[in-house]
Amino acid sequence: MMKYDFETIVNRTNKGSAKYEQMKKWNPNVNENIIPFSIADMELKNPPEIVDGLKKYIDSTILGYTVPTESYLNAVCDWMKKMHHWDIKPEWIVGSPGVVSSFYSAVKAFSNPGDGVIIMTPVYNPFYKALEKNDRKVVKNPLINTGDTYVIDYEDLERKAENSRNKILLFCSPHNPVGRVWKKEELEKIGEICLRNNVLIISDEIHFDIIMPGYEHTVFAKISEEITNNIIVCTAPSKTFNLAGMHTSNIIIPNKKIRHTYKKEVYSNGAFHLNILGYKACEIAYTQCGEWLNELIKHIYHNHLELRKYIEANIPEIKVYNLEGTYLQWMDFNGVGLDKNELQKILHMEAKVFLDEGYIFGEEGNGFERMNIACPTKVMMEGLQRLKKTFKK
Repeated sequence: MMKYDFETIVNRTNKGSAKYEQMKKWNPNVNENIIPFSIADMELKNPPEIVDGLKKYIDSTILGYTVPTESYLNAVCDWMKKMHHWDIKPEWIVGSPGVVSSFYSAVKAFSNPGDGVIIMTPVYNPFYKALEKNDRKVVKNPLINTGDTYVIDYEDLERKAENSRNKILLFCSPHNPVGRVWKKEELEKIGEICLRNNVLIISDEIHFDIIMPGYEHTVFAKISEEITNNIIVCTAPSKTFNLAGMHTSNIIIPNKKIRHTYKKEVYSNGAFHLNILGYKACEIAYTQCGEWLNELIKHIYHNHLELRKYIEANIPEIKVYNLEGTYLQWMDFNGVGLDKNELQKILHMEAKVFLDEGYIFGEEGNGFERMNIACPTKVMMEGLQRLKKTFKK
């Protein structure tokens, strides 16, 4: 029996939730009891240790300008060692309000307008925006869809990396949206290509704590000393503990020169401190919430298995990909015979199932959907039942 509550429904209507406001734009007439499965925060209560800890903290402090405390930095270092067998130093940690803003800054710091940045598509849609908004060239290294999973096209990556105008690999690990947890050998091959061609690696590892049974995440920086000195690792407690609204991420940069250049770019925008409650929430999460995380992973894996079983039995035209990491389920809807616009319309207006459309992750995602399954199982099953009813019509 689980100690923690992963089944209470917390309705976030009219509370400023980005996900709910998006849903209302898609379908203004949606019922209040409908819960969306789109944007990647959880429809689950926060760990009670964080809620109680923040209440006590607010009672005992003043909410003024705050810099990282020793206890916060130690909590981050200890978490990396305990969870990822990665020894880091406090001075490697650069605070950021978010992983997205951090790779925006890194792209600007380590490339020039017109330079290329390599991404492995389909991929998290802010990757594209970080490049397009900053006049960088999107250089696609499409993942190979084997039918059962996705693998890396190393030959194509080598060709792209050999072009001296392509300065950066913006990498997603675990991969969002396809749910891959990259094996150590895969990272070694990527790292060797980047080192040979003087390509800096920016590794978005925000989902690195959420790994399904039977898989193991390897922090990219651990591959070799050479990689350690050629990488920016973007981490945060936000996905792991449902703290996105705290705007606290830990960007880890071992190389002093790279770290100095990155911080110079960040500070040029006037970003000096993070949210005082974000620092404390991160510290509490990393020191008190390991048991909650273990139960969360069991819950997400259970949801994945239940979803796969239901879809295979009731809507076999939809292909469910194996989930290795993240709480984001990748599914191929091409078998239902609808184009992307028809599919979106039917999902939103008839099934009232609100997912992230695959096309937002690049053209390789056309006909696919990404479903956030970090929610009560009952909520997920109700959504799947609406899906079945709609497609059986």
